[in-house]
Amino acid sequence: MPVIETLGGALFGAVLQVLFDRLDSRQVVDYFLGRKLDVKLLKKLKRKLVSVYAVVDDAEQKQFRDTYVKAWLDEVRDVLLDTEDLMDEIEYEFSRSELEVQSQSSSSKVCSFESKIVEVLDDLESLLSQKDDLGLKNASGAGVGLGLSSNVSQKLPSTSLVVENVIYGRDDEKEMILKWMTSDTEEHSQLSILSVVGMGGMGKTTLAQHVYNDPMIEGKFAIKGWVCVSDEFDVFMVTKAIVGAITKSKDDSVDLEMVQGRLKEKLTGRKFLLVLDDVWNEHQDQWKSLQTPFKYGAKGSKIIITTRSNKVASIMESNKIRQLKQLQEDHSWQVFAKHAFQNDNSKPNSELKEIGTKIVEKCQGLPLALETVGSLLRSKSSVSEWESVLRSNIWNLRIEDSKILPALLLSYYHLPSHLKTCFAYCALFPKDHKFEKESLILSWMVQNFLQCSQQSDSLEEIGEQYFNDLLSRSFFQQSNWFGKTRFLMHDLLNDLAKYVSGDIYYRLGVDRPGSVPKTTRHFSTKEKDPVECDEYRSLCDAKRLRTFLSISTNCGMSIKELISNFKFLRHLSLSCCRNIKEMPDTITDLIHLRSLDLSGTSIERLPDSMCSLCNLQVLKLNYCRLLKELPSTLHELSKLRLLELKGTTLRKAPVLLGKLKNLQVWMGGFEVGKSSSEFSIQELGQLDLHGKLSIENLENIVNPCDALAADLKNKTHLVMLVLKWNLKRNNEDSIKQREVLENLEPSRHLEFLSINGYCGTQFPRWLSDTFVLNVVSLSLYKCKYCQWLPSLGLLTSLKGLVIRRLDEIVRIDADFYGNTSSAFASLERLTFIDMKEWEEWQCMTGAFPSLQFLSLQNCPKLKGHLPDLPHLKDLFITRCRQLVASTPSGLEIEGVEMETSSFDMIGHHLKSLRISICPGMNIPINHCYHFLVNLEIFECCDSLTKFPLDLFPKLHKLNLSNCRNLQIMSQEHPHHHLKSLSIYHCSEFESFPNEGLLAPQIQRIFITKTEKLKSMPKRMSDLLPSLAYLFIRDCPGVELSEGCLPSNIKEMRLLNCSKLVASLKKGGWGTNPSIQLLSINEVDGECFPDEGFLPLSITQLDVKDCPKLKKLDYRGLCHLSSLQILFIENCPILQCLPEEGLPESISELRIESCPLLKQQCKKEEGEDWIKIAHIKAIWVDWKPVNI
Repeated sequence: MPVIETLGGALFGAVLQVLFDRLDSRQVVDYFLGRKLDVKLLKKLKRKLVSVYAVVDDAEQKQFRDTYVKAWLDEVRDVLLDTEDLMDEIEYEFSRSELEVQSQSSSSKVCSFESKIVEVLDDLESLLSQKDDLGLKNASGAGVGLGLSSNVSQKLPSTSLVVENVIYGRDDEKEMILKWMTSDTEEHSQLSILSVVGMGGMGKTTLAQHVYNDPMIEGKFAIKGWVCVSDEFDVFMVTKAIVGAITKSKDDSVDLEMVQGRLKEKLTGRKFLLVLDDVWNEHQDQWKSLQTPFKYGAKGSKIIITTRSNKVASIMESNKIRQLKQLQEDHSWQVFAKHAFQNDNSKPNSELKEIGTKIVEKCQGLPLALETVGSLLRSKSSVSEWESVLRSNIWNLRIEDSKILPALLLSYYHLPSHLKTCFAYCALFPKDHKFEKESLILSWMVQNFLQCSQQSDSLEEIGEQYFNDLLSRSFFQQSNWFGKTRFLMHDLLNDLAKYVSGDIYYRLGVDRPGSVPKTTRHFSTKEKDPVECDEYRSLCDAKRLRTFLSISTNCGMSIKELISNFKFLRHLSLSCCRNIKEMPDTITDLIHLRSLDLSGTSIERLPDSMCSLCNLQVLKLNYCRLLKELPSTLHELSKLRLLELKGTTLRKAPVLLGKLKNLQVWMGGFEVGKSSSEFSIQELGQLDLHGKLSIENLENIVNPCDALAADLKNKTHLVMLVLKWNLKRNNEDSIKQREVLENLEPSRHLEFLSINGYCGTQFPRWLSDTFVLNVVSLSLYKCKYCQWLPSLGLLTSLKGLVIRRLDEIVRIDADFYGNTSSAFASLERLTFIDMKEWEEWQCMTGAFPSLQFLSLQNCPKLKGHLPDLPHLKDLFITRCRQLVASTPSGLEIEGVEMETSSFDMIGHHLKSLRISICPGMNIPINHCYHFLVNLEIFECCDSLTKFPLDLFPKLHKLNLSNCRNLQIMSQEHPHHHLKSLSIYHCSEFESFPNEGLLAPQIQRIFITKTEKLKSMPKRMSDLLPSLAYLFIRDCPGVELSEGCLPSNIKEMRLLNCSKLVASLKKGGWGTNPSIQLLSINEVDGECFPDEGFLPLSITQLDVKDCPKLKKLDYRGLCHLSSLQILFIENCPILQCLPEEGLPESISELRIESCPLLKQQCKKEEGEDWIKIAHIKAIWVDWKPVNI
């Protein structure tokens, strides 16, 4: 096994390195010399730290077998961290004295530094004196071994033999790999390599074993070999292993020259398959050396690599990479059940299955975890034993019972020291917490985890390298959160982070209850209110806290309390804590503070005193809606690297921020001021702006040259730019604003641009030139006086274009395309809205080759037809009253020459079509729309009397609304894709298909105000087996026809449908209904419900808008043993509840707009209160009564 670091090496290595750097720093040495302090103390401290460094590695290995060593190591850690704080304080005093030349530290403070160092030396001396008693030895080098028992550190090598006969949930991956192995399409290349990548325990080796032994590859390769590479990638030893694997004999080569010669001899001219399992090597030169003999094999040779790292896959020059993900829920259960139950045919009882399902959820689709826990439960048959495992932490399992611990620890051990520290910091996050890459990198930076090399890389760039390394090694997973990229950790890796970080990290409401350990250095809250947690009261005992990270809307204490209790804070994050409204002057007491996040708080101003925080590197003030200006001396924060103001609009900003050469500003928005005391746009010129910038009130610029001074052209890190005007036009302003916009030319790196309210008559030249070629999204809004559009077709990167309220645009012609046939080469989404004078859209052949989405909204004068859009998938047209469907060109369809429509011209890939309030537009129903998935028609297609469902075979959603002449829906063939059908306000609609609506996949039906419709589709219970939701409103004549409702219906809402309700009373529910929610409005009668009317399955009953209803009939309710929620609304003459009360199963009662019943149910006073007092949740007129 190679020399690797032990568990604690991450923390001790990081803090010791920082201390060595500080003791050698100019600031500390100069401070001692300038204050005539004993410099020898620094040298003595350094020698002690070297002694600690020598012995700590041995202690880390022994801590898991000896609790005394563990306690000793914890004490050493605390002394080292305290020493780091002391060095910080000395550096702070030095920096302060440099800024304030006249300032002199008090003699008491100077003396305290000496005494504190002496105290540290005494503590270290005392601890080092115990090393012999504890049996600790000085290390001659880095520690060897994992510091755990041998059965953890020793991993058995894999073989090609299949261990698991069945592999669950990997059919797609197996099929893909086998197809690659047997395919001849890549035989033009000498060698093809596929890497299977995934975190430890994901089943990479098992998958490789299955494809290696699959009968499909029998005879495909002349030579096959399997080698478990594991930790040590020694080219000589691995090559020997390969020779041994393909010859089935031990190789006795004594050097690399000899063994590579033998391998070349075996492979030359022969097609081979080689599996390299569990590869960790990240050195490309070693791989280059190993693969030299492979090039002599025949074309079509294949190598399969399994690894935990995408970086390894890249270095090994993989042609294909298959990333293994967690198993789906059903496959997870199969793996678990196979190992948990005695034989494949045994069925668990319902209690064990319920517990087992929850255990499977905890394993989050990790095959190794499912196998381990399943095997542990195989010998346990009692419910209590299974519940005990459910409650326990997987990390509490004995090592001999678990393969998970060594599997995941192995990944951790292979991390370099700096990555171990960064990963351990993630112990602050609760499970399933989605975090931003940039925020985590900044957290590492302010904790001194980022190691600066001699290269020119910035700290942010180094942090990004660290993050990408952890992502590549599967420690993080990418996730999507409301369209934004976020990251999270698998639950077991979250547990691993907590396991290796020890008790210096504490998560309120997550980690063990009781009290927060005094040794805690990093603390986080979760979403719930911290005050509700008993442990929160003990937090103030953790005086040396470095991180306070709030992940809730209430941090639990005032900002003054935080400052007074935790003087050693480096990272204070109060994001979204609404109780934070002010920042006291005492913030200056936090001399160690490096990061302050007040985003989303109610703060209105920052005190000038905070500008003395000379260690502050990060200040986040995003979405502080009440904050309008910053301290004028903010530039005195000499170490400030990041200022974030996203979503915060400033009226005034410090004028000297440009002096901070390393400062990145994420500005968000600001308003150009009217007076000299407010924000001038010239001030942007000195700032290194990043991200998004929104400039408002551009009409306040007096001199267009001021806009030029903003120097937007050189803001290369600016990704999004929004330019806004707010004025009424006059001729003088029109000319000036054109010059202003011309001078606001952005950088070539800009990707998103929006121009809003511009009152010039012409757009700037840079908008249709090569200056903004990288723009991918462009929005032109309320540029009311521009008479023609720029040549946007020349913007080759443009993917999204929105043009709205350009009131003077009458014609779009060749100039818009840039007079080129390849115009808008990349455009995917195009939207025109509120173009009230637009009449003509001149089409150009070959334009819009990539357009997939087109929206035309409220263009009342637009005539003619649409462009030829062969790849269009989504079309939305509304309020374009003169846009007609017919075009002059002809097209032969099914042998008939006929006039074609705009929908024919846009090609046959259309997936979504929405047209509304376009009376002249019709959809031809003479041919099949094979690709259409979503169709919505509103106040259009006046000629449509019959809707032929067969012409839309792939429809998933159909919405027909206000089609005033539509009468029937026809169908001759089953429709296997339709899932949702809506028919609204079609006054002439009277019939579904004669033989019933044959749509076995339909799940939801909505029907509203179809007065002529007399019956629901026939044979619903047979033809609509998937129907789960039914909504019928204002259809008084509708009733069931031939049969009953489908038994699968879960929710039904009936509003003013008296005949349909009557049909249900006659047996319309069927024999085995599963309905859970029933809502009935406008009951026709004084009493409801009739005895036996409601199905037993109902869990929620809503009775609404019943002006005649006087009483609820207990006989119709008493049998509803599953009923949990009863909602009664707008029943003005309903007098009381049944005399016998309500079903005992009800846990929630809501009464709204029922004045008589409200009085009866008044708490403690009403006559009906005794009938409902047992119900847990009672709401009357939207107010809780008894919760």
